[in-house]
Amino acid sequence: MSACVPTRTADSTRPNRMHQPHSPPPTPPRRFRIAGADLSASIAVFLIALPLSLGIALATGAPLQAGLVAAAVGGLVAGRLGGSSLQVSGPAAGLTVVTAELIHRYGWRTTCALTVLAGIAQLGLGCLRVARTALAVSPAIVHGMLAGIGVTIAVAQLHIVLGGTPQSSVLDNLRALPNQLAHVHPAAVTTSVLTLALLFAWPRIPGRVGRVLRKAPAALIAVAGATATASLAGLTLPKVDLPSWSSHALAGLPEGPVLGIAAAVLTVTLVCSVQSLLGAVAVDKMVAGRPALQPRVSRSDLDRELLGQGAANIVSGALGGLPVAGVAVRSSANVQAGAVSRNSTMLHGVFVVVAALLMVPILELIPLASLAALVMAVGIQMVSLHHIRTVTRHREVLVYAVTTLGVVFLGVLEGVALGVSVAVGVAMQRLARTRITHEEEEGVHYVRVRGQLTFLAVPRLSRALHLVPQGTDAVVELDGSFMDHAAYESLQDWQSAHFAGGGAVEFTGRAGTRIAEPASSAHCRCRPWTPWRNHQCETSAGTQPVLPGGHPGGSVEPDTRSGHQLARGISAFQRNTAPLVRGELARLAREGQRPSQLFLTCADSRLVTSMITSSGPGDLFVVRNVGNLVPLPGEESGDDSVAAAIEYAVDVLKVRSITVCGHSGCGAMQALMTSEPGGALTPLKRWLRHGVPSLERMAAKDRPSARLAGRAPADAVEQLCLTNVVQQLEHLRAHESVARALREGVLELHGMYFHVGEAQAYLLVDGDGGELFDHVGAAEDLRRPA
Repeated sequence: MSACVPTRTADSTRPNRMHQPHSPPPTPPRRFRIAGADLSASIAVFLIALPLSLGIALATGAPLQAGLVAAAVGGLVAGRLGGSSLQVSGPAAGLTVVTAELIHRYGWRTTCALTVLAGIAQLGLGCLRVARTALAVSPAIVHGMLAGIGVTIAVAQLHIVLGGTPQSSVLDNLRALPNQLAHVHPAAVTTSVLTLALLFAWPRIPGRVGRVLRKAPAALIAVAGATATASLAGLTLPKVDLPSWSSHALAGLPEGPVLGIAAAVLTVTLVCSVQSLLGAVAVDKMVAGRPALQPRVSRSDLDRELLGQGAANIVSGALGGLPVAGVAVRSSANVQAGAVSRNSTMLHGVFVVVAALLMVPILELIPLASLAALVMAVGIQMVSLHHIRTVTRHREVLVYAVTTLGVVFLGVLEGVALGVSVAVGVAMQRLARTRITHEEEEGVHYVRVRGQLTFLAVPRLSRALHLVPQGTDAVVELDGSFMDHAAYESLQDWQSAHFAGGGAVEFTGRAGTRIAEPASSAHCRCRPWTPWRNHQCETSAGTQPVLPGGHPGGSVEPDTRSGHQLARGISAFQRNTAPLVRGELARLAREGQRPSQLFLTCADSRLVTSMITSSGPGDLFVVRNVGNLVPLPGEESGDDSVAAAIEYAVDVLKVRSITVCGHSGCGAMQALMTSEPGGALTPLKRWLRHGVPSLERMAAKDRPSARLAGRAPADAVEQLCLTNVVQQLEHLRAHESVARALREGVLELHGMYFHVGEAQAYLLVDGDGGELFDHVGAAEDLRRPA
């Protein structure tokens, strides 16, 4: 028998020794094993990390071995001790400008000492468990900082690409650029252009051959191709120079003014920590998008990640390496290559050590112009158009621009400080700017509040509320996300007085409006969507809407006529929901739909697909029919709608997965079990014929049957509902477009079961019975947050 088993929490698996008379024999120690997926992923990450580490060291002006040291330490130390299993750490492009400035100001040995001190500071922050506070920094500041660093890197490396030497600042590099363009080194430019051409063209090779070739990292192909061409053509170029490891400089005692040293340590700590923590969060999001990884990869422990990064920086600095941080490019490659544990990150560190010791003659063939072109491309990519569009949509482009320009022309710490100042100013301006209006429409008085409702707006709010005559109907629209205590009490007092005068009040607002005051003692719950009454709340004792003060908002009788219900629902959408989704729907209208999932489920009204999957517009391509059935090819009986939707989703929309979702109490399955043979062949009976194979599968004694976690199905109907999901997944495989996509490895099939009464979703995963997706785990438990 295959089972539907929810993942247990840590508490549920803890042994209760008080109720165990005999302890089980000790489990023998598990032998160390490395999964094949980890091995292949580590090779892919190593091939990306090797040229990038050398290029970043070149861009900072540090000894080239320092990049290899940081890459090895990041893989071995941060990979073993960090809190993110799949994040890859090493020398990061985001630290290039900071490190270059420190080397220029204090020298290499002091820079190594500053890296050690920054690591100690990170350990302290990790012990204080303040990692999540770093995530409070506005994304506009973080992306602006990275964009500024990217511009600085690109301008500096452009001089090496042209065959010259970069200056110490962006302004100096810009001033020297005309002279550099007048004295271009043809061999350096040729090598750089070839590197960039391979870097950008390699991932775009079309066809089946392209899919095979793209498994090799573009960065490695670009540098290897440029190196081979330069060697075969006999070009005279400066190349990588790796002195003997016996002469490698280690950390020395920090020398310089105390305030300057402290500021430098603060800068390295800030940049390393924020970049690593944001990287860990990004890795969690990537893992969440790959359901097969979720049971095997735990959510990142951010405090532990900070401790691991601190330890790595201490070791890297002490050994003469660059500062270490989480690196987005390598982490993304690690996840996409299929890594399942931290063994992949650590193995990549081992490979870097081997390369640094045994591949020196090969590495010294690489032209510096090729590495400079590679790093310049990375710098350009750090100025993300997607991030610019995002901050523009959220009206934070000023914060982004100020941070970027500050980092470019003043420095990283100064630019971030400017960005924080502007972000605080923008937040205060938004908090203080509140528009309050009063209008009368058809005898109803509307008081509309646009913006955050704080004590600063209370005088204007009181004036508007007192314009509402006693004994009239009033609607207060709160279009904001926050209400403080002073505003809350002002609304509550006016509401009580208005009720006492015989008036009625209705409060409406944007979804998610928060009142900074506990609710009344009456328990509040959301009404179902069926009556379409603005998602109002009601007490457990009655059906009247509850307003901010806990008072009932009148006794309006619901109009049960369907046309009026629909009109009410549309009106509520336009007033409350449309302002929230208008921007996203406008984007989807411009760019077209790009869903990642085809979601095939039952037409049952209790199955709200967006609610049980936490999805929004553009996420799911949904097909609904009676019984979530997938007719076999050739047996559609004139109804090709499901087959057409499958073909369109797979071949046109290029969805990455298809999910068949059944549910408890399915009327179609009940009708299938109780239908009598013979009689009139109604449309419903003709359609339910596609479910007959599910009945036969359930009746077969030689086929394992699905069951829920820890218990058998409640009855035969539930058993059929589960079996039907498994059977329809097999029907899916018979469709040509699905079979082809599965063979090419670009599509996954998933099963899902939703128990309506328990409000519990279950994911179907592989079991031991040889069935397709015949083992179920609770989706909530599989994705339980740390």
